[in-house]
Amino acid sequence: MPDADFKILFVADVVGHPGRDAVKAILPALKKELRPNLTIVNGENAAGGFGLTAKIAAELKASGADVITTGNHVFAQKEFVGELPNLERVLRPANYPPAAPGQGWCVVEAGGRQVLVMNLIGRIFLDALDDPFRTADAILGAHPDSRIVFCDMHAEATSEKNAMGWYLDGRASAVVGTHTHVPTADARILPGGTAYVTDVGMVGPRDGCIGMDKDIVVQRFLTGVPSRFAVASGPVTFNSVLVNIDGSTGRATSIQRVDREHV
Repeated sequence: MPDADFKILFVADVVGHPGRDAVKAILPALKKELRPNLTIVNGENAAGGFGLTAKIAAELKASGADVITTGNHVFAQKEFVGELPNLERVLRPANYPPAAPGQGWCVVEAGGRQVLVMNLIGRIFLDALDDPFRTADAILGAHPDSRIVFCDMHAEATSEKNAMGWYLDGRASAVVGTHTHVPTADARILPGGTAYVTDVGMVGPRDGCIGMDKDIVVQRFLTGVPSRFAVASGPVTFNSVLVNIDGSTGRATSIQRVDREHV
């Protein structure tokens, strides 16, 4: 019999080698503690702070990721364009044009349930791609029997992420925001039963500037001169959320932040 209470652990944007080390050190024990049925990790910054590779995707899966989502840096590593189509349960935003490599959703069997996971990207302050709202409609329309639906909404604007939460309220079990690397304090259940948080945060160096070396970032703001970013060092913050879902209805019953530090 499938569990009535279905748990999804979502781990925020992993930033570079420090973030990967933290995932490796924290995630296995955290899964034993929380016992999620499904673990999803956003890995779009895992390769040196920008992008992903097949090797690093395998590393994240070995650490406990069942599904890997991404965002605007998904194709930052050139080799990944050719690698992505051959990777299972590694997603790029679904509202990329149809000709883009890879796919933006997958159906996963876990805990005796079928789970639809979709990855979307916003258009405000980012490269304008296809409409994420209509894309969400199309994915849901193609999977009418999916009760448990999880959405990673990767976007810069808090208003756009908030709008997606309301748009999918009652149709998705959870809508979690990613991209800004700054965790927000608004995790809650919307009236229709959708768990929502504007941004989960990151798994990256705490004392950087959203994971990047702070001195380089400050100089760029002071001078306006472009400079190559580098991943910061030091203690790593590990941000995630745990969503509890009624497996029979697909409605979320709780969402809680799960934050740790790795020195």
